[in-house]
Amino acid sequence: QVPLVESGGGLVQTGGSLRLSCVASGRTFSGYSMGWFRQVPEKERQFVAAISWGSAATYYEDSVKGRFTISRDNAKTTVYLHMNNLKPEDTAVYYCNVAPYASDLVRGRPAFGSWGQGTQVTVSS
Repeated sequence: QVPLVESGGGLVQTGGSLRLSCVASGRTFSGYSMGWFRQVPEKERQFVAAISWGSAATYYEDSVKGRFTISRDNAKTTVYLHMNNLKPEDTAVYYCNVAPYASDLVRGRPAFGSWGQGTQVTVSS
C-alpha cells in the first residue's frame, strides 16, 4: 500500500484557487524529495512540481509556472500544492510521490511504482 494520501481537490471556476495536500502516512521519507503529478483519462501521468527535502529547490512543469507553488512541512510529513489562476486544462486527478532526488520526479521516476487514490481537480470554464 502506497503510504501517501492526497486531498484538497474539488470543483472550481476558471481563475479560482485550491490547495492540495499529501500526507506521508507512517513514514517520514527523511531526505526525500516530494512531488506532484496529474493525469487525465487516456493520457499518461504528467509531472507537475517537485520540491527537495530542505525546500531549497523547486521545479515546475512549464504550463504551471507562475500559477502553482509547491511547499512542504517536514514536521507534518506533508507536501502542498497551492494552485492559483486555475484553468480548465488543469482538470485532472492529482497524485503525489517521492524520490531520493527531485530530478527523479521531474523525469517521471518516482520511488513508488504504484500510486494512491489521488484527488480530483475540476476547473469549469
